[in-house]
Parts: sequence; structure tokens; C-alpha cells
Amino acid sequence: MNYNIMKTPMLKTKLILLATFAFTLMVNAQEKSHGIDYSAFKANKVEMNKKIDSLLSVMTLEEKLGQLNLPSSGDITTGQAKSSDVAQKIKEGKIGGLFNIKTVEKIKEVQRIAVEDSRLKIPLIFGMDVIHGYETTFPIPLGLSTSWDMEMIEKTAKMAAKEASADGINWTFSPMVDISRDPRWGRVSEGNGEDPYLGGEIAKAMVRGYQGEDLSKNNTILSCVKHFALYGASEAGRDYNTVDMSRIQMYNDYFPPYKAAIDAGVGSVMASFNEVDGIPATGNKWLLTDVLRNQWNFSGFLVTDYTGINEMIAHGMGDLQTVSALALNAGVDMDMVGEGFVSTLEKSVNEGKVSIEKIDASVRRILEAKYELGLFEDPYKYCDENRAKSEIFTPENRAFARKVAAESMVLLKNENNLLPIKKTGVIAVIGPLANTNENMAGTWSVATPQDKSISVLKGIKEVVGSAGSVLYAKGSNLSYDKDFEERGTMFGKEIPRDGRSDEELLKEALDIASKADVIIAAIGEAAEMSGESSSRTNISIPQSQKDLLNALLKTGKPVVLVLFNGRPLVLTQENETVPAILDVWFGGTETGYAIADVLFGNVNPSAKITATFPRSVGQIPIYYSHKNTGRPLGNSEGKFEKFRSNYIDERNEPLFPFGYGLSYTNFKYDNLKLSPEQLEENGTLEVSVTIQNTGNYDGKEVVQLYIRDLVGSITRPVKQLKGFQKIQLKKGETKTVSFKLTAEDLKFYNYDLDFVAEPGEFEVFVGTNSEETLKSKFELVK
Repeated sequence: MNYNIMKTPMLKTKLILLATFAFTLMVNAQEKSHGIDYSAFKANKVEMNKKIDSLLSVMTLEEKLGQLNLPSSGDITTGQAKSSDVAQKIKEGKIGGLFNIKTVEKIKEVQRIAVEDSRLKIPLIFGMDVIHGYETTFPIPLGLSTSWDMEMIEKTAKMAAKEASADGINWTFSPMVDISRDPRWGRVSEGNGEDPYLGGEIAKAMVRGYQGEDLSKNNTILSCVKHFALYGASEAGRDYNTVDMSRIQMYNDYFPPYKAAIDAGVGSVMASFNEVDGIPATGNKWLLTDVLRNQWNFSGFLVTDYTGINEMIAHGMGDLQTVSALALNAGVDMDMVGEGFVSTLEKSVNEGKVSIEKIDASVRRILEAKYELGLFEDPYKYCDENRAKSEIFTPENRAFARKVAAESMVLLKNENNLLPIKKTGVIAVIGPLANTNENMAGTWSVATPQDKSISVLKGIKEVVGSAGSVLYAKGSNLSYDKDFEERGTMFGKEIPRDGRSDEELLKEALDIASKADVIIAAIGEAAEMSGESSSRTNISIPQSQKDLLNALLKTGKPVVLVLFNGRPLVLTQENETVPAILDVWFGGTETGYAIADVLFGNVNPSAKITATFPRSVGQIPIYYSHKNTGRPLGNSEGKFEKFRSNYIDERNEPLFPFGYGLSYTNFKYDNLKLSPEQLEENGTLEVSVTIQNTGNYDGKEVVQLYIRDLVGSITRPVKQLKGFQKIQLKKGETKTVSFKLTAEDLKFYNYDLDFVAEPGEFEVFVGTNSEETLKSKFELVK
């Protein structure tokens, strides 16, 4: 095609309509053969194209570039929008959307400027980091992932969408699906752990929850999967750092969750900060166009991360004009905050470095999203004051958040069945995280009413009621290092530093402990010790709290460690000395109640970790689906063997393996069966196992299925998760759990990046975690 003729708006419109008509005839014929009627859907697409074509035909270049501009709302407050710098830019058509603005009143005021005072009256899109809930906040994503409950996870996203949309928001920068195998990286808290299969299942659930089945409804919002791509593999676990890996590893281990989100219909994608193959992701055409659009058929729009374009200057990719053109030509549609598009692309067009066609394609994708959200039909559809008053932070929503938080807490240790504890007697709640409601929601809880979150102390007191006595002492500051403590308690998550000496704080705690029947030690990380720009080289509990914990253990009283964390921590010493450890992550607004529910046995814990806990920071990166070396340690785990792949000062195996988590009851796995024992290329193999609840409580169990490809054209992992089911068993009950495997489940990207299943022998494992499994074999035949 001669693309020069496309510069004539009227001719371009006719060509697009002709192509649309031809496509419609083809699809009609296909639908008649399948008995499907998509007439309403097609009519909407035709109307959308007409609307967008008409706008593009009259838009100036400045107005087109404005649609590609996503600034932060800055300091706009109600009643000041019309006089702000942002408002003037909206009037001039220089802004396509805003983020970091909330409440119906403010958003309605700003939207009015766009649709009443600008020349083309194009509505704005309003985004916010709705990461793990809106005002009703759920556990941080890493904690939520440990529930392994896809239905529940989808419902959290659906509820978050309902609340955010009731407050004017129609776009969220979530889910974050970056695979990470390095817990030093702070943003491991925002993701779903180390496994691509589980990460993909969660990605799909989150996208379904946010977007629903109809984006034009006013209680659904546009989802944005991030960060594309490989951000979780930053060198040294340091945020924003370089990433360098083979394409085989990209496709097999890091790409799957992003692709799962694309396949689920996610409406937008955010580029990552890191480089990929030596080119920053924000300007990487292979990544953003060849893979995302051409290989995966993504048709939504692509936005940068915060100043992602500008940051390519520091990467050494050129000046602002150069990197802005690089980003657009690579496939970026919208520039978050940097304003490089609006300030430089006109010059690049005049110099022939960027084409109008490229700009038009990006504008079209953004206008399509606005159309599908129903904003052209009703720009104020998310501005219903009644919804804002009645659908946000409701008692029903909070009750669900309490349930979710309890379902996401992992019982790491329970020596001599110390848990659950009784509500009677004297309970000492001690630790710097015991009485700080501001830290319960964790990182990226920008809309959370922190003052309304439930602390550990409050939750335990209310659940105990008059049945027992609850005493409290802080025991220590978060850290001996004041500066470190300040860095870990930012953004309204302060834990006021106690002016008393360390000795005075400890003495008070020990006095309280001496009166108690059981001690609840609420210690660990503060909310902002993980998250963006919160990387750590030492991922142990801060020394001040370790000293407090050791002193409490010396009292001889039973101690339960209630652990707050946004990442796997090194807990080797604690695992050796503390009788019971409950990992509560950061559970959201209802954390305190949920902790009490688990401690007192109202909820039997069933969560399983989704990121391996190392014995030492020196083992990092550590993950279950590793490759074998030519000199594996094999059956000598735990013992040093010269000239084998091991350390002279530490064991190879982790402290807690992927998929690990205890219950107040016990589950017995038995009778692993495969039918048939040979899997045909187009056939199905059934894997079944019998599970019995042999303990004294009703409980839930996450049954996990792994495979190993014993011989491959490239080296294969020692185990790969390929299925899981969360089941509930009453005391004494037995169930048979079945999985279906096909050749599709055995596929991987080979050396040529072909997605193949190679014939040969496979091992299959089913068990309670990645290490404790039953094992059998089968063969894939062609």
C-alpha cells in the first residue's frame, strides 16, 4: 500500500470503513456456520470506528499528542481545578488522562473542563494505583497469592473495581505480574512470587475481576498489566537496575504471566524501567511491537511507567527528543508524566523521525479504550455521588477483606500444636508492629484510610472480649538505626519512635511478659520496608526486634511470632528457637481481626508460600524450579560434598520451600495413580491422588501437581508447577483429587523459541508443597 495516500483524512476514513465492511462480511459468514450472533458487538465496533475516524480527521497534531500525555494531577483540589496549570492544558487539548486524583467531586470538575471547555470535548481517562484494594484494602499481592484461591482473588479485584469506580476512577495500574526470585528486591511484595504458571493464573483472575465481562458498565475499570518486561530480575535485587537474560529464560520463565493477562483481554500494558537486551524496555521495539503486538496480538494501548521515557536519557539512549521518538516508534502509546511526547514529537514529525501514521495509531488505541469504557456516551458515568457514599468501605466489603486476610496467612511453624491458643487467661501482645494501624495495609495502599485499619492489639482485644485479659508493650523500636527506620516508615506509615532507652522499652516488655500465659510477638518489617525503591541487602528481622524476641523466649513463656513482611525473610534463627510462626504479610484494613481469627482457631490457616524462603541471603536467587548442574548434590542434601554444586558454609536447600504452609490439622497423601501411563500427543492423562484429613480440625489443603521433563533438547527444570486445587476436608474425611494433563501442559520454548512438547519420559509429583510429594512416571508418545 502507498502510505502517502493515508495522509488525506477523508480518503483514510473511506479506506478504513471499506476494510471494516469487508471484515464484517467475512465474520458474518463464520458466525453463521457456528450459530453465533455478535451483531450488537459488531455494531458497537463500527460505531466506535466512525467516532474515532471523525475525531482523527479534525484533530490537530497538538491535540493528537495531547491524547498521548498522562500527567499526574498535581495539587488540584476541589474548587481550584479551573485555575490550575493542568486545567489550562486540558482546555487546550494537551492532556489525554490524569492519575493520582480521586473522589467524584474532583474528577467530575476536571472532566467537565475536558468535555465542555476543550475544542473537541474528548473525555479524560482517570487512573490510580489500585493495587490490592481501594479503600477496603486486601493483603499485599504477594500475601494474596499465598491463598492459591483464584475465585477469591478475582473477587478482590472485582470489589476493588467497584469501589474505585464509585469514586471516579476508571483505570488501574494492576496487576503487577513480574516474576521475582530475589527477595532483596522490594517490589516482590507487589507480585505473585516466583512461579510463571501460578503467576499466570493469578494474572487472569485479576484482569477478569477488574474488567468483568463488559467495560462499559460503571462498576468495572480498565486493567493495566505491568511491568513489561522482566523487571523482577533486576541485578543485585536493586530496584530499577539492569536486567540481562537469555530469550529462552524470558519465554519460559518470565513472559508467561504477561501473556496470560493479554490472553485474558487486559486493556492496557505498562512498560518496565529496566533494559532488555541492552535497550530500555520503554524504547525496545522487539519487546513492545514484535512480541507484544505481533506475536501475542495485543490490541490495547501501552503506557510508560512514571517518567520512563525521560529516564532513557540516563540509560545513555540520547536526549529527550531522541528517546521520545524511540519510545513511540517502539510501540509506546502514552507518556506518563514525562511530557516528552507533547514537547518533542512535533519536531520529530517535521524532521521525518516519527510518522503521523504512528501517532494516529497510538491516538486511536487510547480513544478506543475511552470508547469501550463508555466515556464518549457518558463522560460522567463514574461520577455518581450516591455510589461514592454507599459502595466504598462498607461493612460487607470489610467483612470480606477480613476473610481474605485470614485465608492469606501462612503457618510456618507450630511446635507441639501451640496454636490455636485459647482466649482465656492473660495474653501479652508485644512488639513495635503490635499497635500501629498505619502499617497494616502494607505498601501501595494509596487510597486506604490508614486510621481505620485494625491493629493487632485492637483485633485481639475485640475478639478476646471479656473472656481473657490482653496486655501490651512496644518492647523495642523498629530498628536501632533511626535513619533506616525513617526510610521504612514513609508515606504516612510512621511508627513514632519511642524516646525511652532500649533498656527501658525491654524492661517494660519483660514485666508484661511475666504476667502472661502466652506472648504474641508482633515484629518484622514495617509497611514501607518493602515495595518500590525498598530493596534490602539484609533481609533478616531488624536486630532491635531480634533482641526483643530472644529476651521474650528466655522467659520460658510460650511465644507466637506474628511476622509482618513484604518479602521472604531469612528466619533461620527464628525457626530454630520460636515454637510458632504465623506469617501475616500485610493483611489490609482488617488485619488485626484476621490475625485474631487465626490465632484463636476461628480460621484454620491454609495458605502456602509462593516465594522460597532462603536459609541465607547468600543463596539468592533461590527458587524451586532450578536447573541441575552437571555435578548436582543429589541425595546428599544437608551434607557438604567436595566437587559437587554446594556451599562450604551453608546447605543448598531453602528454609521453607515453594508451596509450603502448615495447618492446624494434618493431611495424608496416598494412592497416586496415572491413567493411562502413556500420554498420546492428542490425548489426556488423568493423575489422581487420595487425601485424608487425619487431624483434629476441619481444614483446607492446596494440592499441588508438578512435572519434570527428564530428557530435553535444552536443559529442563527439576520441577515445574502444572496444576493445583484447593480443597476442603472435614476431620476424618477422605477425597480423591484428579488432574488432567495434555501435551499442551508439557510444552516449552526450545532453542529456536518454538513452543513444543518433546516425546519422552516425564516424572509427575503431587503433594503438599514442592518438596513433599508422591512421585510417578509417564511417557509422552507421538
